[in-house]
Amino acid sequence: MKYKHIIWDWNGTLLNDAWLCVEILNTMLDGRKMKATTLEQYQNHFDFPVINYYLKLGFNFTREEFDAVAREYISSYNSQFHRCSLRIGIVDIINSLKKAGLSQSVLSASQQTSLIDAVERFGLKSFFENISGLEDYYAHSKVDAGKKLMKNLSAHGKEILLIGDTTHDYQVACELGADCLLLPAGHQSRERLAAAGAKVCNNLNEAFESLF
Repeated sequence: MKYKHIIWDWNGTLLNDAWLCVEILNTMLDGRKMKATTLEQYQNHFDFPVINYYLKLGFNFTREEFDAVAREYISSYNSQFHRCSLRIGIVDIINSLKKAGLSQSVLSASQQTSLIDAVERFGLKSFFENISGLEDYYAHSKVDAGKKLMKNLSAHGKEILLIGDTTHDYQVACELGADCLLLPAGHQSRERLAAAGAKVCNNLNEAFESLF
């Protein structure tokens, strides 16, 4: 086995939820008489920190506070979260990695309590040594949370692989000194992932095979 520990991103990587995010954003945009977006446009422009993406959509934080907008989004997301599903085949892969002796963690820009609840709802908590989110709902950066997570791991540097779906995941992996693998069909387009310089796999099976 090439790696000793896998760090999984949650939204868009383990959980198929980008489509729901677009639905919620369009409801918010419609309520403000603003132009709607599409999943393709979302994947081409979504980024971290999330506030910058909101500005691209046309939100004006001199007229309303970002905190209020973020809470509106999270409230709607949490009420509809049950409509989402895991990526097809991901449970089998996580289970196979555990049987192969790899330890695994989750690192997310989601708020910590909400993240734990979500992982538990899908019955995955027992697979992970660590579930690391952020203290707030602002989805700014996972770098600091990642550094804290690394202190809890027995593996180091290139013994660790971070699997995500955004260029931010690649940036986090670089900051942590870990390898990175990005999956398309999440929150950013394949073109953006490839342009970041990270390794991009076509699907989960290809990602799984690359671990050996």
